Amino acid sequence: MSTLSPAVKSIRIMALMLGLALVLLSVKFGAYFLTNSNAILTDALESIINFVTGGVALYSVFLAAKPKDQDHPYGHGKIEFISSGLEGSLITLAGVAIIFKSVYNLLHPQPIQKMDVGIVLTLGAGVVNYAAGRYLVHRGTKHHSLTIIANGKHLLSDAYTSLGLVIGLGCIYFTQILWLDSVVAIIFGSFITYTGYGIVRNSISGVMDEADHQLLERIITVLNQRRRENWIDLHNMRVIKYGSMLHIDSHLTLPWYFNLQEGHKEVELLQEIITQEMGDIVELFVHLDPCLPPHSCRLCTKSDCHVREHDFVSRVEWSLENVIEDEKHSL
Repeated sequence: MSTLSPAVKSIRIMALMLGLALVLLSVKFGAYFLTNSNAILTDALESIINFVTGGVALYSVFLAAKPKDQDHPYGHGKIEFISSGLEGSLITLAGVAIIFKSVYNLLHPQPIQKMDVGIVLTLGAGVVNYAAGRYLVHRGTKHHSLTIIANGKHLLSDAYTSLGLVIGLGCIYFTQILWLDSVVAIIFGSFITYTGYGIVRNSISGVMDEADHQLLERIITVLNQRRRENWIDLHNMRVIKYGSMLHIDSHLTLPWYFNLQEGHKEVELLQEIITQEMGDIVELFVHLDPCLPPHSCRLCTKSDCHVREHDFVSRVEWSLENVIEDEKHSL
């Protein structure tokens, strides 16, 4: 069983992907020089971006894995947002360049040759990219690495582009309608541009600490299921991403008579539940609030409370809407 840390594994994987990108880049440009196909050039140009962004992603994962220091108390994970933003920008530029060149070739057609060889090489490269992309997205999602996810999505978009190109090239091969080559390239150039925009959008969201409602709902659902009766209320929950690390802030309301040791125990239980769900990528910062009788008593399910000032009325189910509010819940 491997004892390598997830960070070291990620670095090795990204180094392997960089080497793979170089091999596929050579294959695709070889196919272009053999065929002179504008559509195949579309695939080859995107492979240049694959190689460049693979290098940036490798450095990003390496830097993000560095431990916290005095100058970076939250670690170096934010570099992943910059890396994915650069990758998305380059993908978008490649898509725009492909569209412009394809329009030019519509007006000034170029001869195409050896389409059968080009189809085989493009299809083979697409299959490899698809397998690599699926693996990277799975691993990046598991370890909350935006860089690895972005790189995986890029490879998947490249694989889909290759598949579409194979279909388009097949039509050209059998019909000999050469202007279809540029039309196919324009279609997939537009798809590449849209993919790049999506990656840039996600990276900007990360830099701006945009709320991840899907992630919050996942955490809240688990806490609802494993809720302790000492946890009277949970509110003002926020999640900030620093690369693969998640920093969670929240306010937890406990019985007012709990001492410091009892309160600390409840925070540890909360941390344990979240860690079991999310893994060792979570830093939890909890502000403890005392309950406020008799208002808190109405929603408190604690059965052994000897200072209750009001009968229990109803439990407030935690949801995204009420947990992110910066105020105690009430009935």
